[in-house]
Amino acid sequence: MPREAKKLGDKQIAALKKPGLYPVGGVNGLALRVTAKRGKDAEGVARSWVLRLATGGIRISSNGKPFAERRDFGLGGYPDVSLSEARQRAAELRQQFRAGIDPVEQRKAERAERLAQIAKVRTFEEVARECFKVRESEFRNPKHAAQWIGTLETYAFPTIGRLPVAEISTAHIVELLSPIWTTKHETATRVRQRIGTVIDYATAAELRSGPNPADMKGNLRELLPKSAAVRKKAGGKKHHPRVPVDGMTAFMADLRTRTSISAVALEFAVLTAARSGEVRGATWGEFDLKARVWSLSAERMKADRPHKVPLSDAAVALLERLPRGSAADLVFPGFKGRELSDATLGKMIRDMHEAQTKAGGAGYLDPDQGRIATPHGTARSSFKDWSRRSTSRVMADGNRSSFPDEWAELALAHVNNDQTRAAYARDELLEERRELMQAWGEYLAGKTTAAGRLDTQQKP
Repeated sequence: MPREAKKLGDKQIAALKKPGLYPVGGVNGLALRVTAKRGKDAEGVARSWVLRLATGGIRISSNGKPFAERRDFGLGGYPDVSLSEARQRAAELRQQFRAGIDPVEQRKAERAERLAQIAKVRTFEEVARECFKVRESEFRNPKHAAQWIGTLETYAFPTIGRLPVAEISTAHIVELLSPIWTTKHETATRVRQRIGTVIDYATAAELRSGPNPADMKGNLRELLPKSAAVRKKAGGKKHHPRVPVDGMTAFMADLRTRTSISAVALEFAVLTAARSGEVRGATWGEFDLKARVWSLSAERMKADRPHKVPLSDAAVALLERLPRGSAADLVFPGFKGRELSDATLGKMIRDMHEAQTKAGGAGYLDPDQGRIATPHGTARSSFKDWSRRSTSRVMADGNRSSFPDEWAELALAHVNNDQTRAAYARDELLEERRELMQAWGEYLAGKTTAAGRLDTQQKP
């Protein structure tokens, strides 16, 4: 039978300040652990209560001798937990242990029960908004963040928003997605993905358990039409409508008759084959007009990589006409100096189309889709179509050819998926792309680019 420790009093406990483990008596196995405080510039000691109990098991030491297996249970720090409180807690734990109750496992079970009760009242909408706050800093811009939560507000919350997140099932997801799965498939796909993200978050937060009902690798894939079939029936993935290459000269001539900042921004987007967001967010600090280069940081690019755009004569002339601000000022500021919206550039093309059709013209429809051109399609797809033409590039000997596809892909800042393009990407081919962008600018102005030939301005 182990010798019972001497019962210490409050004054004796308060005097224990040398690091070590001190039995305090009153309850077998109860001790005060004294340790030096850790951390930079830490001084003094930390003291806490420990109850050491024999589990009844036997273990073998490294030298081959058997010893009784023991477990330590923390009872709180001293003096926050007084000596009398520590003895009371220790006595209760010893009693539980003798009754075959593992205090640690009991606490885990109690915590699990508390979380289960919380989950019963945590609705999908509450958890979704909490998840959104955690993820909000991951979005590239406020527009993308608003779209993420906006799709849930429109399509998910009306159906499952008030349901406990722990009770969301595959049946709920099917009910929610079925009305839009074939009619708005891309939107439905994003809604499903975002619901899945929320449920993964809820699972990580221990608000629910089991498989994710929004996972297409689970039962959901058998309860909805296959995505490939839905897209094929809808005519495949639709590209951004664009102005056909042969109509770009007239389009640019029409655009240049308009003086609004949105018209100027759209013109610059076309001249540089840039994305709308890259142009609308451009600041003066990104431009070196002497070197004729526009430098965008990785944070500003879709591919998360820095990108340099060589500027043609037309692009430089456009920038030089604008009032130059400080490095942080927007080049194409909207109302009260704020960034223009993407919708503003789209409206510019729609207004131009409407004016053309009212005047008896054909307007600016994509001939393949019958839809009004968009800024993205016109600035980028039309550029790529032009660069592939066998007559776009004038060689030194006067003959014409298309531009190398690698040049156009680099100009569009597309992700390189093969080794050949990756090899080109290391160099960026800035000077080669300068030739490409200059030729594009001259084409848009209706000029020829053959050395020594007379440039002519085409009429729109």
